[in-house]
Amino acid sequence: MLTIIVAIVLAPFLVVISTSLATPEEVIAKGGWVVWPDQISFAAYQQVLSGDVVTRATTVSLLVTVVGTFLSLLCTVTLAYALARPGVFGGKPVLLLVLFTFLFPPGIIPSYLVVQNVGLLDSYFALILPVLVNAFNLVVMRGFFQGIPDELYEAARIDGAGDLRILVRIVLPLSKAVVAVVGLFYAVSYWNSFFNAILYLNDSSKWPIQAVLQQYVTQGAQLADPSVAESASRNAPHSIQMAVVVLALVPIVCVYPFIQRHFVKGVMTGAIKG
Repeated sequence: MLTIIVAIVLAPFLVVISTSLATPEEVIAKGGWVVWPDQISFAAYQQVLSGDVVTRATTVSLLVTVVGTFLSLLCTVTLAYALARPGVFGGKPVLLLVLFTFLFPPGIIPSYLVVQNVGLLDSYFALILPVLVNAFNLVVMRGFFQGIPDELYEAARIDGAGDLRILVRIVLPLSKAVVAVVGLFYAVSYWNSFFNAILYLNDSSKWPIQAVLQQYVTQGAQLADPSVAESASRNAPHSIQMAVVVLALVPIVCVYPFIQRHFVKGVMTGAIKG
């Protein structure tokens, strides 16, 4: 049964990769989808990467993902540590505010008005700051920090360590699993986000790879950047579309194996006590 499930999951990936590696003539002859190409061709990738649209969009996505994940982890770790310690001034009201945003997320129009009023339109920070801290990730990390024995905190304070040193020298080394999992969640969220780019970036030349991918797949909407619209409408064969899909999937697929050993432990956080 597990083998069947894995085969069902991997089948679309095989079709996507095979279609991207097939020649345009073979793709058209087989109705747009190729399960196994008769002749491997990298023409689709050469055509996609020869222009500056996809290359620029990939660079934007990498920049936003790296910077956004770092800032999100920094804010989430520090805020979770503060909320996990008892007796912190204003800790309970801040926690209630976090839980309130978790239960009642803002709508599209209020979010857009806030971004507009603070002057973040057409700025890459509009893709990072509105989603800097995820309430679910914060609650998970706070619960993990609360599970660390209080004796460790007390021993560190007896030795004269402050909160910053305790966080860096004691808490973070014991929290590699949850930090890795939360970092993966943030990275995947930033990398896959395309709606915020379409909403906040009027200049389509600043769009990340997912927004460009959406244009390649739909082939419908008109863009402010004519080069993207022209490229999307000219390259009708599915091989071009699938090549962009593969380029959008590769970074996350390459990162996951390095944190796989932390993933199982991280997702089990709070499930087992004792």
